[in-house]
Amino acid sequence: MTRVIFLGTPEFAVPTLEALVKAADFHVVGVVTQPDRPAGRGQRMHASAVKAAALRHRLPVFQPKTLNDHAVVEYLHGWKPDVMVVAAFGQILRQSVLNLAPHGCINVHASLLPRWRGAAPIQYAIRAGDEETGITIMKMDQGLDSGPILMRRAIPIAPRETAATLHDKLAQLGAEVLPPALRGYLAREIIPHPQPDQGVTKAPSIKKEAGLIDWRSSAVEIDRQVRAYDPWPGTFSSFEGADLKVLRGHPLPGADSGADSGTLLSLREGLGVACGSGVYVIETLQPAGKKAMSAAAFLAGRPDAIGKRLGTQR
Repeated sequence: MTRVIFLGTPEFAVPTLEALVKAADFHVVGVVTQPDRPAGRGQRMHASAVKAAALRHRLPVFQPKTLNDHAVVEYLHGWKPDVMVVAAFGQILRQSVLNLAPHGCINVHASLLPRWRGAAPIQYAIRAGDEETGITIMKMDQGLDSGPILMRRAIPIAPRETAATLHDKLAQLGAEVLPPALRGYLAREIIPHPQPDQGVTKAPSIKKEAGLIDWRSSAVEIDRQVRAYDPWPGTFSSFEGADLKVLRGHPLPGADSGADSGTLLSLREGLGVACGSGVYVIETLQPAGKKAMSAAAFLAGRPDAIGKRLGTQR
């Protein structure tokens, strides 16, 4: 039975951990995840999703602040792994960690590498308007998602896909693809092959400011932004000097109002916004200090909003 150390932190990694636990030919000897973090209004300490899953299965859990410490590497060496599996762990691994197990570190990455190397491949794929994405199983090296590929599996990106819905699809796909890829690799039936030099794109971490909507963009681009940043960091604009979150909407095909960018429009389809090109229809929004509401509910309380402009300032 293959001894596996699993490294992961968020919900995305849980289905892969579950798949390894259920497999008869793999033995998860330990789980490494990020330390508990304060979260919520009370800033109470919260365990990662992977830690919670590991504890449900009564697996040993290790939460070092960094893996780049000799004592930490020695501790992991004591688990005597044959291979390490990494899924959205959240730390860069040095060569001493990559070399810890005889068969190295195998990573589950949420894109079709070499496209979208980095921390936010799901969001970047939607924002760019990609028609497909997928899961890549790769052997890690010291580069950023640049290691040789064992297996890739593609899925289409649905027209109304959000980062939340695509995240769940790819998390399950990773759990399906990793076990057979790992078995083939360990049996030497799958030989990792280098990534091509062409087609490399980067998907660095996303900051909150990325959610600020510029209404001079096209309605199609704004729609991708809204869907790509659902649920985080969300998309927002300003209305009469206060923040206004745009939670859901869609571009109106073939529409062009001729109004200044950001102007609120009364449409048969609902509340529209004039864009640099086209019209974006807001379905759900959240004014500052209020709960999320439909555009119809917003207009019922603010019928005078029509003709006013949403700004790009905070």
